[in-house]
Amino acid sequence: MSTPATSSTIASAVPDPTARPPRPGGRRTRSLKNIGWVLFFLLPSAVPLAVFTLAPMVGSLWVSLHTWNLISPMRWSGLNNYTTLLQDPSTRTVFWHTLAYVAGYLPLVYVGGLALAVALNRKLAGRSIFRAVYFLPVITSWVVVALVWKWLLNPSSGLVNAVLGAVGLPQPGWWTDPQWALPSVILSSAWKDLGFVMVILLAGLQAIPQDLYEAATVDGASPWHRFRYITLPLLSPSTFFVVVISLINGFQVFDQVFVMTGGGPAGSSQVVVGQIYDLTFRYGRAGQASALSWLLFALILIITAVQVRGQKRWVHYA
Repeated sequence: MSTPATSSTIASAVPDPTARPPRPGGRRTRSLKNIGWVLFFLLPSAVPLAVFTLAPMVGSLWVSLHTWNLISPMRWSGLNNYTTLLQDPSTRTVFWHTLAYVAGYLPLVYVGGLALAVALNRKLAGRSIFRAVYFLPVITSWVVVALVWKWLLNPSSGLVNAVLGAVGLPQPGWWTDPQWALPSVILSSAWKDLGFVMVILLAGLQAIPQDLYEAATVDGASPWHRFRYITLPLLSPSTFFVVVISLINGFQVFDQVFVMTGGGPAGSSQVVVGQIYDLTFRYGRAGQASALSWLLFALILIITAVQVRGQKRWVHYA
């Protein structure tokens, strides 16, 4: 049996003649206004990004399709610059040198930075001073660091060989020896970037709950097991960030190579960005240099995409 309709029910069913109908597109208008405000506040960073990053990238892509010596007018060449580079043995050589640099630099800087982070995460006297000292090379100019390490690794008068000779160890030729030129650059690069990796990993260590360590200690876990099964898994987000940033920076290595070895001796330490510099300013082949920069960009993009895709397997977020 149906219940009789109350007055309030009837009143709610009758439309109010004084109410304004919803404006068509009102929600769309508010969304456009919100987008407009977002773009307005992004302008201070978007304009420099477009002018100094996106525009040069588009310009270099256009130049890579031409033959140009920076003086004469550009001549269209299509993909000839890319095919020439891919067939040139020197291109493969500089890419192998760059890969060798990254393979030596990344483990060294990560393990060293992790060791410093673990050591300085403990309650030590003067801990803040040590943190500042280890971070100081990060804010030092690359030219200064490269010149200092070039002096330290001087085969005849350097401090490193003097110490090695005093303890009866072999004294390499370092940046003057084709076999040791690239390791010299790797050593100086890892020393400079240790502080950056240390700070990132130290922040990750301090975000790990101490309750986990206390519970593992009560269960009888050794320090190694706590490090292996608690620290490393929960530090994986910081590790992922460090690895991605270090790889991107490693593939773009240039300053220390230019100052310490100049790509020598006999091209034994020449890297991709150094080759781009030489093609542009020494040989007047700006088109090939731009094409080489896009090949490097493609390699970095592929490696970074693989890392981002594979992070689900080993990165654990607490």
